[in-house]
Amino acid sequence: MTTSDRTDAALSYDIHIAREAAPAIESWLEYQRRYLRTPGVQAAIRVGDELVLSTALGHSDEVAGTPLRTDHLFRIASHSKTFTATSILQLVEQGKVRLDDPIDTYVPELAESALAPVTVRELLGHQAGVIRDGVDKDYWQLMDPFPDRDALIELCRSAGQVFERNEYFKYTNIGYSLLGLVIESASGSSYGDYVAANIVDRLGLTNTGAEWERARAGEYAGGHTGLLDGNDVREVIPHVDTRAMAAATGFYSTAEDLAVYGAAHFFGADQLIGDASKRLLQRDESLVNANGREIGRYGLGMDIVTIGGRRLVGHSGGYPGHITRTFIDPSDQVVVSVLTNCIGGPAGALATGVVKLLNLAAEAPAGTQVPSDIDARRFCGDFANLMGVISIALLGGRLVAFFPAAPDPVDSYEELQVVDENTLAVVPTAGFGSIGEKVEFTWDEAGSPSLVRYGGSSRWPVEAFRARRTAQIAGAVGGRDGN
Repeated sequence: MTTSDRTDAALSYDIHIAREAAPAIESWLEYQRRYLRTPGVQAAIRVGDELVLSTALGHSDEVAGTPLRTDHLFRIASHSKTFTATSILQLVEQGKVRLDDPIDTYVPELAESALAPVTVRELLGHQAGVIRDGVDKDYWQLMDPFPDRDALIELCRSAGQVFERNEYFKYTNIGYSLLGLVIESASGSSYGDYVAANIVDRLGLTNTGAEWERARAGEYAGGHTGLLDGNDVREVIPHVDTRAMAAATGFYSTAEDLAVYGAAHFFGADQLIGDASKRLLQRDESLVNANGREIGRYGLGMDIVTIGGRRLVGHSGGYPGHITRTFIDPSDQVVVSVLTNCIGGPAGALATGVVKLLNLAAEAPAGTQVPSDIDARRFCGDFANLMGVISIALLGGRLVAFFPAAPDPVDSYEELQVVDENTLAVVPTAGFGSIGEKVEFTWDEAGSPSLVRYGGSSRWPVEAFRARRTAQIAGAVGGRDGN
């Protein structure tokens, strides 16, 4: 298959194209979930005001065999920082906080400590030089409780400073925990009560909150251990309270709720903060360079990623048993959120793949659309042979083929064109695949594909090939003596 040579030209997400692409994206997510041995994947795509995809794949509890639902609650960990930063900007808009105020203005216990002069802005942008998680962070392994307020203050006074202010970008959960105390001081409310009243309730997020809620314990998706090697068996990890670190890592939510929350950060949306504040959160505050190369960009509470020429903001999250990722395009008004429930879960790679498939749908070349008298979906599906699986999908009004097992679904793909009701052809171009050759379909009695001859090679629906593979190998033509 040929490698995409798309440019960084701006694309537009048409709602109709996104709706059309949703089944192919859901199918790819499920293939990847099984292929990567991920217990469960919850995902949502929102374009403008419409939720074009909401899906729950696999299991909430793999050990018990409990199916995952779209309303199962996930711990979204560092997504919490976006809620904290949004809250700070609300208080800035109200004149209750100034970004360049020192932290001891709001946390007087830090007066005369090394951290006393660090500013709210520096904490938001991880430029305050604050220790990441503490000198003993085994609470992340559930060996100890997360710090309470007293322990947080003591840590910050005794060992909080690692670098000078603005010396390095240094990501810090402890720094964001201090921002939670800023919100409490400036608002007169607890952190949880503030975000509930000023973000969660404003947006009607019924499945989002700042901290583990024991009363809803049965609604949480089970978190699972990582795979120590390829033969490992996962175990379920219990949820715990993150206490004084909720502002950095305590939140729970669903992909659907995160799609609504992400949309509140579109330019022009006015439910939470104004556009000027959004620009502060979303602009490049830090270019993160290490070992001679750029490894990331960060704003004030949001990271910045470019995928296929599209600038996205949002955050990832890593909690014991849950790995999550949300991307927001604030200009073209798209949110992609993918939540996984195991250590090492591929949420970032899956969310990136979803964006790339949406981009591929939006960049359909002229002249490749399926004729209106042809039902394009009858050609779609996953087709296997001894060399692997190819997906044929409807994206942007035309058919494309790609390898669903690849980490990047559009790194290598082929455009297909309709020849007749039984035949496709790979669009002519330079490449290493079956360029210009036919893709011929044979149908069963129900009108579904039973055999696909792709560039001269036989392929079958995946389950049909699985049923025949052993006999096919056993009957290898030519035998094992090379004749």
